[in-house]
Amino acid sequence: MPGDELAFAYARDRDLLAAAVREAGTLALTFFKGSPKQWAKGMSSVVCEADIAVDDFLRQRLAGNGYGWLSEETEDDPARLAVEAVWIVDPIDGTRSYLAGRADWVVSAALAVQGRPVLGALYAPVSDELFLATAGGGATCNATPIAPNGGVGLDGAKIGAPKRVFEQLARANLNVNAMPRIGSLALRLARVADGGLDAAIAGGASHDWDLAAADLLVHEAGGMLTDLEGARLIYNRAVPVHGALIAAGRERHAPLLARLREQPAG
Repeated sequence: MPGDELAFAYARDRDLLAAAVREAGTLALTFFKGSPKQWAKGMSSVVCEADIAVDDFLRQRLAGNGYGWLSEETEDDPARLAVEAVWIVDPIDGTRSYLAGRADWVVSAALAVQGRPVLGALYAPVSDELFLATAGGGATCNATPIAPNGGVGLDGAKIGAPKRVFEQLARANLNVNAMPRIGSLALRLARVADGGLDAAIAGGASHDWDLAAADLLVHEAGGMLTDLEGARLIYNRAVPVHGALIAAGRERHAPLLARLREQPAG
């Protein structure tokens, strides 16, 4: 697709995406605080009927136009590996929080092209926050531009991370503020993009659908999200799983990464 046609298509898809995640969030709220059917998935995950309903809705709204599809709640189709642009979706990121009646869950969707997200949206229905980012176009929350907190200091930094990571930071003699756990990893990363957190860390085994939209939000807001080698993530691989990750403002990211790499996880 020529450049001008591609730009037009992404602008069209951005508007479609924003509307779709809002509507999907409204759909999820119809089950929220009720008693949706739920069942175990794998060794440690849970899924409920709202996940499936939202996934079906988003696939109806977004799939097509030659784009591939990768979602937590859809059986993986290897055909996605042969297309340039792929929708990457988590219908409800933070299902346990959702089932517990908490607010820290989101609808997450991104369009990745050649392995990197070019459009991303997160919608937190309980707080009515719509995060939206486009490659080269910045990031917003409810149409207001967002940005990470500045500074390089780690002492007293507000960090969202698993408990074992805070233990690792303590061994590195870092006096950070351990913030309350955010059940949705995507929302935890978005809080870096909007300055709610100074940094966020994922302990490992996260998937494309947990990350793609939030990844674009962080970078377009002016922050960085990388693995422990400092590399940006590549999406739509055959195995869409990632190791430990760090998100922070650009100035703070490097010193935090360096301190973590000095201290092997215990």
